[in-house]
Amino acid sequence: MENIIPAYCPSLTSYVRRQTIDIQIGEVWMGSNFPIRVQSMTTVDTMDTEGTVNQSIRMIEAGCELVRITAPSVNEAQNLANIKKELRQRGYQTPLVADIHFTPNAAEVAARLVEKVRINPGNYADKKKFETIEYTDSGYRAELERIRDKFLPLVKICKEYGTAMRIGTNHGSLSDRILSRYGDTPLGMVESALEFIRICEAENYFNLVISMKASNTRVMVQAYRLLVQKLDEEGLKPYPLHLGVTEAGEAEDGRIKSAVGIGALLEDGLGDTVRVSLTEEPEFEIPVAKALVDRYNHRAGHSPIKAINQYPIHPFQYFRRPAREVFNLGGKNVPRVIADLSSMVVEDKKQLRAVGHHYLPEPDKWHLDDQGADFIFAGKHSIPFMVANGTRVIYHYSSWQKQPDHKNCFPAFSPGELKEPNLLFHAEANFVLVNAEGMEDSIFEALASVPHAVLLLSSDNEHRMPAMRRFFVELMNRNLDMPVVICGSYSNNSDSDLQLYAATDMGGLLTDGLGDGIMLGWNKVQSIENQNEIKIVNQLAFGILQAARTRMSKTEYISCPSCGRTLFDLQETTAMIRKRTDHLKGVKIGIMGCIVNGPGEMADADYGYVGVGKDKIALYRGQNVVKKGVPAASAVDELIEIIREDGNWTEPSAAWREAVS
Repeated sequence: MENIIPAYCPSLTSYVRRQTIDIQIGEVWMGSNFPIRVQSMTTVDTMDTEGTVNQSIRMIEAGCELVRITAPSVNEAQNLANIKKELRQRGYQTPLVADIHFTPNAAEVAARLVEKVRINPGNYADKKKFETIEYTDSGYRAELERIRDKFLPLVKICKEYGTAMRIGTNHGSLSDRILSRYGDTPLGMVESALEFIRICEAENYFNLVISMKASNTRVMVQAYRLLVQKLDEEGLKPYPLHLGVTEAGEAEDGRIKSAVGIGALLEDGLGDTVRVSLTEEPEFEIPVAKALVDRYNHRAGHSPIKAINQYPIHPFQYFRRPAREVFNLGGKNVPRVIADLSSMVVEDKKQLRAVGHHYLPEPDKWHLDDQGADFIFAGKHSIPFMVANGTRVIYHYSSWQKQPDHKNCFPAFSPGELKEPNLLFHAEANFVLVNAEGMEDSIFEALASVPHAVLLLSSDNEHRMPAMRRFFVELMNRNLDMPVVICGSYSNNSDSDLQLYAATDMGGLLTDGLGDGIMLGWNKVQSIENQNEIKIVNQLAFGILQAARTRMSKTEYISCPSCGRTLFDLQETTAMIRKRTDHLKGVKIGIMGCIVNGPGEMADADYGYVGVGKDKIALYRGQNVVKKGVPAASAVDELIEIIREDGNWTEPSAAWREAVS
């Protein structure tokens, strides 16, 4: 791989906002000269004027700066005028955005009424039939002319009325034409948007925001980076970016997944507006988006980080950093989770339940659940009993020396201790605590001399993720291939901020293939009573690995955030499906409220549950419909039957669940 210094962000080591043009959306300006805007989308039927207005007001009062409303047909587009009039009469000037899929005529109506329209290039001028089509160059040019003819009326209306536009590519709804030409790739996503951007620029229309949304965080991050690079290479305008992980899901899973994708881009100065897509009421999305964005209000003053001259990480494709196998870390092993219990004294086996280790007195055995920590970092405190078989305890070197059984526990050295004479090393693994700010040659020379070394990498820099990334770059450029566990210690944070900050810092590294494990610390975890806090941290570590697609430890739900098109109660239905299927480790289930967010948007799902009519569900295997028009009352049972037919169903152990509850 070439050592390319990418041009997708201003700096890989200093926090600098990417410079964009300024665009106007009603009374709101967007771009690098303005704050990062937060927005959300209504879930009420657009024809319900009163309901949409009331929900919009709740969103605005929560801090929403742009309100998006679906307009699936001309009727809904026309009703935007009534919604806007009522909001203005009540004193709310927040810009409205019409969300358009499949219906150019609705977009053309909406563009005359509201401040911004969002179009999806994958379905604005194309119909998706999941067909592979062979094009000649002349045939492809003819297709581009067809698209231009269909899109040009909207461009002219937007230009005349001063209406802004978001060209919003979604990974799951790339057209058959794009897929046939570019494949299911970040490049395909970027080219899908560029086709429309080129048409706009040819008409001297530049009031654009661009998005590259995907449910797969890796694909999303790569696509945004590639978009920025391609805009620059083609000499196109540096348009503001709308960031979002589409179909992120609900609760902590949706927040973690959003932070992994959105946060990785914000860290590099990308992003001018953010929407967090949760399967919850839209006003609950706003505090999450604000928490992600507000973290960068004063980031520019962080401690300096050594510049990168050779960059061995591919920014547009996923490659895991090659690391030699040490014990069960590195190599082809999934990233491991280390539970940091160094701030507490472990005296009872019950205390380890919080990290997924369950001791059953009868029959005197341990059971590790799917989120059982792989290692326990005890620090200076001794654990007075044998832990679960296969698990190892890590002690500070001075405490490890005092342990009666060196074989079943590992030492952790400080860099200073590596200078001491007559060190004892473990025959299988030796952990070294390193700080990303320690970049002296002597540190790397000492690390190279440690047998079976595993690094526990942390950073004190406010710009934590790039600081740790810089350390990885140094390791790679020095050809040091020991496994690295990325560590983060968070203090004075709420549990919600802990989720977002850790997912940003750790997830940003993991999406680039950096990290062979994860260890999180939280200042609340200080005593044996804090079992809930320990459980939160342990589940968060596994959640980050899952959101970054590096280790699957539970069922993944790809569920849309609902909108006026939704044909059933998404929150209630998601909870019902989760209750029946949450034991299916690694299975991905898409739950979509309508066909717009159907087979395309759940492109990464193994199975799909999609609303196609009132109380009617279509069930999918991958992107292929298996059953249509299934009554909602029996749809979950029939979904489970499809999973069973594929051999992917396992019965949950009621006895075990009762034992560990």
